[in-house]
This record gives sequence, structure tokens and C-alpha cells, in this order.
Amino acid sequence: MPNSTNTCASLPMSPDLSTQTSNKVSDKVIAKPNRDLSWRVAANLWISFKYAWAGLSYAFRTQRNFRIHVIVGSLAIGLGAFLRLSAVEMSIISLTIGAVLAMELLNTALESVVDLTVKQSYHELAKIAKDCAAGAVLISAIAAILVASSLLLPPLLTLLQSTLR
Repeated sequence: MPNSTNTCASLPMSPDLSTQTSNKVSDKVIAKPNRDLSWRVAANLWISFKYAWAGLSYAFRTQRNFRIHVIVGSLAIGLGAFLRLSAVEMSIISLTIGAVLAMELLNTALESVVDLTVKQSYHELAKIAKDCAAGAVLISAIAAILVASSLLLPPLLTLLQSTLR
């Protein structure tokens, strides 16, 4: 039976993890905000939201696929509003878009942690982790497309047929 005590809780955090001042992305060095004490619990709710917004901003600035999902999701919401979908239908579309964006954020976070762990070396388990996370985003995106299609296509086809007559 595995030991139920949490051994990670007693391990000290490496100083280079909390004081790193630059991050190499695509052969460019990007200055990071000073978050020397970011491993600590946020002092208040406002700071928690600030960190969450920093994560969203980072993903939007650096992750092409996140931007694509935001644009496609916005188009789906706009089309749903134009077609006057019901509140329930719009909610379903919004929830699936939110799921895709959340999966993309988790994928970005996991890739960053894996890259931090393996540094500049290749490891088959790192590849598996990153590929599986990307696969999870793909599955959620396919599900969102199926949901949005089933809700948007019937009224869109009806509208197109009525304008062509």
C-alpha cells in the first residue's frame, strides 16, 4: 500500500524557479514580470485575478492555437446571436468554447512545466505528456465543432433557403 504522506510538501522550492528573469521562447528572450514570491498564496482575491489575467494574456500573446480558438469561438457566439438561438443553445455553445479554451490553457501550462523539467533535452515521457495534452485539446475542439454545428447549421440552412427563394 502506497505511503499516504505527501513528501512533496516538505521539499524546498529551488531558488532558480522563483527568481528566473527571462524565458527563452522561439530563440527570443522575453522579459518576465517580477514574481519572486509567486509560489506563495495570493494575499487577496484581487491578486488571484491578476495572476489569472496574466496567464490568459500570456496564452493569447504566445499561443497561436489559443488565438485561433478565441476567434472561432467569437465567430460562433456572433453567429448564434445573429441566428437568435435560444439562451440554452447559446449557453451550450459558450460552455463548449470555454472547455476548449480551458484545455488550451492547461496544455500550455503542462508544456511549460514539462519544458522546465527536461530543460533542453529530449525525453520520451515528456513527448508523451505533451502529445496527450495536445490530444485533449483536439478532442475538446472536435466536440465543440460538433456541438456548434448541430446547433448553428439547422437555423443557418433555414435562413439561407428562405433568402434564396
